Amino acid sequence: MHSLPKFVGALGLGLLITASTLQAATAPEGFQNLFNGTDLSGWEGNPKLWSVQEGTITGQTTAADPIKGNTFLIWKGGTVDDFELRFTYKIVPNNDQGFGNSGCQYRSKIADAGNFVVGGYQADFEAAKTYSGILYEERGRGILANRGQVTLVKPDPQSPGKTKIEVIGSVGKSEEIQAAIKDRDWNQYVVIAHGNRLLHIINGRVTVDVTDEQFTHAAKSGILAFQLHAGPAMTVQFKDVFLRPLK
Repeated sequence: MHSLPKFVGALGLGLLITASTLQAATAPEGFQNLFNGTDLSGWEGNPKLWSVQEGTITGQTTAADPIKGNTFLIWKGGTVDDFELRFTYKIVPNNDQGFGNSGCQYRSKIADAGNFVVGGYQADFEAAKTYSGILYEERGRGILANRGQVTLVKPDPQSPGKTKIEVIGSVGKSEEIQAAIKDRDWNQYVVIAHGNRLLHIINGRVTVDVTDEQFTHAAKSGILAFQLHAGPAMTVQFKDVFLRPLK
């Protein structure tokens, strides 16, 4: 099993982050609270799709009026580079297929401001059992690490313009990580970006550990946003959204 990066311990981030810490009404020491619990001040998205319900950021689609493409709620407080982000999420499929997919964009870029479309690194999660915790690059290189993988992303030596992804270790079995994720209930997500090292953590379990050495593509800075995915009707909710920079 691949050892976890030294900067995690050195910065005092910890991996076993308790639910009580993440669900606190106020931001932990050193963190900025990105959501006031009342309205979407500081955020921008399609008001027909995003609202605040019962103190949570809520994105909702319906069968009567499905969306044709992925859309996002964008944090307008600036860009992020090296950081730790914590948030709590719940996703519920309101359809017969059991489909529900969302994620958190980070170090990303706006691709279509009028339709709130974003591309870049995504900390993925879903209502099913395959993609929660993976690192997906929206509108980019696709999956950079499946759940449980430690990967090295770099240019393909045979074709430098293309991407080569090497699996160099493991942070655990995918099915065991999935077993700790609560279905249709609240889960705690942590994203750590430090240089070209990216970690996702759900409910205290590291899900991926990625080093992105394809420097023509690897983003060092960008925006934060939450995704509402095209497809069958679903509801996704977020609360306790806390951010701190890493120096």
